[in-house]
Amino acid sequence: MESALSAQKQQFLATFERECATTARVLRAYPGDRLDLRPSERSMTARELAWLFVMEQGLGQRALTTGFDWSAPPPAPPAPPESMDEIAAAFEEGSRGVADTLRGMSDEELSGTVQFFVAPKTLGDVPRMEFLWFLLHDQIHHRGQLSVYLRMAGGRLPSIYGPTADEPWF
Repeated sequence: MESALSAQKQQFLATFERECATTARVLRAYPGDRLDLRPSERSMTARELAWLFVMEQGLGQRALTTGFDWSAPPPAPPAPPESMDEIAAAFEEGSRGVADTLRGMSDEELSGTVQFFVAPKTLGDVPRMEFLWFLLHDQIHHRGQLSVYLRMAGGRLPSIYGPTADEPWF
């Protein structure tokens, strides 16, 4: 009989893989010559926003494997590549890595927690599955932001949860 955690893992994997495929379509639709678009002075560039998806896959991988060491400041993240194709490929690779790692984990391994921020300057124990859902929801949120950038850059918006003006369903 499947455990409750195994069932949660399967539900998460199905949702994660579907949402990552959608995010990859949005990344690949973004015009490569408009990566420096910044809608306002307080916004990230399109390149920085797209690279955030890759960085979050790294956080998911760390949550499933090594966890986080907060005894020292984290190193600066690597600079994003020059092309959206490279960013999209890195995102797809990172997503596959998270899914493969998760598939290989036992319920016992998955039932652990990770130390992560739960409020400003406050660390707490976060259950691994809860942390993975947090990252996935954050990806969906930032994908919405990137879809606005895509429109501003003159790109064609692919279907996310239904038809778009550029991808009608009927």
